[in-house]
Amino acid sequence: MRYLVYILTIILTVLSLILGLAVDHDFFWSLLMLIPLALLGTWDLVQTRHSITRNYPIIAHLRFLFEMIRPEIHQYFVESNIDGRPFNNDERSLIYERAKNIDGLKPFGTELDIYGDEYEWLNHSMAPRPKSKELFRTTVGGPECKQPYSCSILNISAMSFGALSPNALLALNAGAKRGGFYHCTGEGGVSPYHLKNGGDLVWQIGTGYFGCRNNDGTFNPDLFQEQASHDAVKMIEIKLSQGAKPGHGGVLPAAKITAEIASTRKILMGQDCVSPPGHNTFSNPIGLCEYVAQLRDLSGGKPVGFKLCIGHPGEFLSVCKAMLQTGILPDFITVDGGEGGTGAAPLEFSDNMGMPLRGGLMFVHNALVGCNLRDKIKIAASGKVSSAFTLARTLAIGADWCNAARGFMMAVGCIQAQKCHTNTCPVGVATQDPGRQKALNVEDKSTRTFNFHHNTMEAFADVIAAAGLDHPSELRPWHVYLRTGRTKMASYHEAFDFLKPGELLEECPYPVYKKVWDLSSADSFQIQHH
Repeated sequence: MRYLVYILTIILTVLSLILGLAVDHDFFWSLLMLIPLALLGTWDLVQTRHSITRNYPIIAHLRFLFEMIRPEIHQYFVESNIDGRPFNNDERSLIYERAKNIDGLKPFGTELDIYGDEYEWLNHSMAPRPKSKELFRTTVGGPECKQPYSCSILNISAMSFGALSPNALLALNAGAKRGGFYHCTGEGGVSPYHLKNGGDLVWQIGTGYFGCRNNDGTFNPDLFQEQASHDAVKMIEIKLSQGAKPGHGGVLPAAKITAEIASTRKILMGQDCVSPPGHNTFSNPIGLCEYVAQLRDLSGGKPVGFKLCIGHPGEFLSVCKAMLQTGILPDFITVDGGEGGTGAAPLEFSDNMGMPLRGGLMFVHNALVGCNLRDKIKIAASGKVSSAFTLARTLAIGADWCNAARGFMMAVGCIQAQKCHTNTCPVGVATQDPGRQKALNVEDKSTRTFNFHHNTMEAFADVIAAAGLDHPSELRPWHVYLRTGRTKMASYHEAFDFLKPGELLEECPYPVYKKVWDLSSADSFQIQHH
């Protein structure tokens, strides 16, 4: 029975050949299908790579077909509105509706298990405030910053040219220009597509120093100064790590490097483009602080910060000690979470490396508060922020503003096909294939980018007013509650430890913070365990 389909194919092929010769030439048309199937079945029997096709010639290929379309079948026909990952159907629908300027309304009540462990909610007030008529912003820039920046509460997170198509970048940037929010370049450099429409940019400098590097991969101050002088570049972000693959570099193969990508990244054609796991410009926390100061000076005093996903807590405390010792402070710190997305990452890194956003954000916030630095440094946060509630929750536990990548990708057409690493994105967002990216209409998708931001911020203003607040800067951990058990609940303030100003510099009452603080050093990222 295992060979039944193959045997029938051979019999029908021979029969069609005989009948075509002896009875009617029309029988030859069936050979167009039968001969390839017969050849495929024969190859299945003689090849040694796939055991299943040797045992089930021809018919086993149906398994590969169903496996190929399994994600689509599961997404469209199997999963419920709230079960999908990384974004469920309700979350995706909300983004699409807001991008299309459709009211994101939910009939008949929530489908969430409000007594389940993952449920969270924002407390409302019996005395709600009038809704703000202006979209919320925050000013970024410390005493050493000569060009502070007024930043939207929601912005486009880092996505590089090379990861996203030119049309996707054009649409995102045009939407950012219209809506007055920023567009982070990602570590791939400032491309012509980032600059064409004049939207505000945050230039991200990664370990490969793309756009400001020498041929040997070291940092080039002159190239940096030239690029940073663009009026569109409002802030500089040093990327230490990202949530989806913290501590992991990457390679863009030479075959994928076009002349345009080479020009943007300042790399050579014909060679693999290597993004190493770590920086070579500095080797310890003091060096990081000095690099922040160098970039701020070279950029003419624009805000400079760094982005990281928290790994070893003591390493960040070492950076805090370096800030105190040198007096050099970043203007902002971007905290990424382990749930963050990327075009491609090893499964182990996506699933099991890096602290999730909420824990990492609260740790960074606490560390800065405990060092008396929180009022001098702004905190941004990224990691599955796509709705007014996730914005409010993230700001309540320590952030000043949020960045979103996948939410804005969906706004320009992403359908969560999870083909980002294959160059075959079905909607032209994450591909460099000229034919595929043409499907993305820049004018239409830039409007959707603007709509998603504007409508999310409008909903956010409604939420802030309902909570009895005038501005999101008033959000605190006690405004957000979470389930700690089927019959128990607590505010974030009750469920987690929050340090008071200066407690790390004195006798810290929290052993976990105190122990790691004592072991950390401004001279090394490595913790000296005794």
